[in-house]
Amino acid sequence: MTRLLQLPFFVILMGVGSLAMYVPAAHAFVVRNYFVSRIFFYGGTLFFLLAVLLAVATAANRPSRGPRNQLLALVGAYTLLPLLFAVPFREAVIDTTLFNAWWEMVSSFTTTGATLYVPERLSGSLHLWRALVGWMGGFFVLLTAISVLAPMNLGGFEVLSGAQAGQGAVVAGAGGPASDPSGRLKRYFVTLFPAYAGLTLILWVALLIAGDRPLVAACHAMSTLATSGISPTGGFGQTGSGLAGEFLIFLFLIFALSRRLYPSGRAVVTGRALIEDPELRMATLLVTLVPALLFLRHWVGALEVNEVKDTVAAIRALWGTVFTVLSFLTTTGFESADWAEARAWSGLATPGLILAGLAVIGGGVATTAGGVKLLRVYALYRHGEREIERLVHPNSIGGAGAQARQLRRRGAQIAWIFFMLFALSIAVTMLALSLTGLNFEASTIFSVAALSTTGPLAAVTAAQPLSWAELDTAARAIAVVAMVLGRLETLAIIALLNPEFWRN
Repeated sequence: MTRLLQLPFFVILMGVGSLAMYVPAAHAFVVRNYFVSRIFFYGGTLFFLLAVLLAVATAANRPSRGPRNQLLALVGAYTLLPLLFAVPFREAVIDTTLFNAWWEMVSSFTTTGATLYVPERLSGSLHLWRALVGWMGGFFVLLTAISVLAPMNLGGFEVLSGAQAGQGAVVAGAGGPASDPSGRLKRYFVTLFPAYAGLTLILWVALLIAGDRPLVAACHAMSTLATSGISPTGGFGQTGSGLAGEFLIFLFLIFALSRRLYPSGRAVVTGRALIEDPELRMATLLVTLVPALLFLRHWVGALEVNEVKDTVAAIRALWGTVFTVLSFLTTTGFESADWAEARAWSGLATPGLILAGLAVIGGGVATTAGGVKLLRVYALYRHGEREIERLVHPNSIGGAGAQARQLRRRGAQIAWIFFMLFALSIAVTMLALSLTGLNFEASTIFSVAALSTTGPLAAVTAAQPLSWAELDTAARAIAVVAMVLGRLETLAIIALLNPEFWRN
């Protein structure tokens, strides 16, 4: 393992991605789709041999360990690796282009979950490949967040330390062997992968017991843990698990709310108990308050049409709202089968802007969720709370310990900078998309969906569902840049432009 990790990071990813192609190849062979099976088998074999040759050619090279090279490896992984994934996908899908296939794989690997194809156009093996690429992308996010971004104070960790983004470390035990990038990758891979794969396996088996078909259960299980929102059925309306399946997925979506629910969470310096975790508390507030307000809004509408006695419809509407709110807060994008019931129960249409706002907030730091992240929102909330307290009591002294004061001051400042950068990214993306001919509403929705890595948001936010397939080539290229930027985050790109990163 140690000698393997001395190879260039991209070569290792290329080898893992090549071996993953045997999974859809085996599935296609079992269902007797030999054409697709051969494509993925030949593709996996070819690219694995190429990875081996590259490994032999670069084995004697001394690996670069600077922050610049680590960030460049992440950029390359999100742009070049999907090209490898796209080759067999392009060959297996009739009447498509390599650019569209690459776009689809970038969307999957960044856990955005946006798609250019209707579910009926793709075979089950291709849906499995999309979900598997998204699942690998989710684990890649978990691994690099704690082993690459955390030591640089990026990805949300800068809020905890209050230090300058791109410098310092907030990981316990950062010295010694763990300070080596290869050592950190090995350490956290061994820690994270069993938990990540085990949770996926448990959810898959649970969905099978609940009544889902094996392929549907596998895709939904992988998409839930990766928060990619990829579904071979286009949603939960045609699944066999029904309400039980939604409840199971709801439970596993909670892992996208806080890094401390994964084994790597204890590596981050913190003195709080799990019940006092700020991200979980903020998420609980949102998942409780938003459905309550929406339910109250529906209840007022139901009073006007005299349907208050329909208790079953009220309960289904409440569940559909709670599930959908958590799903979009974690940037997964799964829509409850009862979400339509939640909108139609009172005869009022629920504004999709609420779901867009939840997707912008996002999930926890160092989780598979995207968005601004709950920890940054919590820091801004505590800072605002303290400022209001000072308006009422100007001579008061903030308590709750030095860590809380640090979070309210320097942490809130950095969080506000990131929030402004995120808003600026949305504005620039909107402007670029509008130049391709999209109207204001479509440009806004596509920008928020891409930057928050919540692809399904486009279909549920507008009054008339939007489709990613309607974008032209230029708009799709802009969306790809936004997806990668949303996953890497603006601070990481700015840190990459830091002149100190390029000094010898």
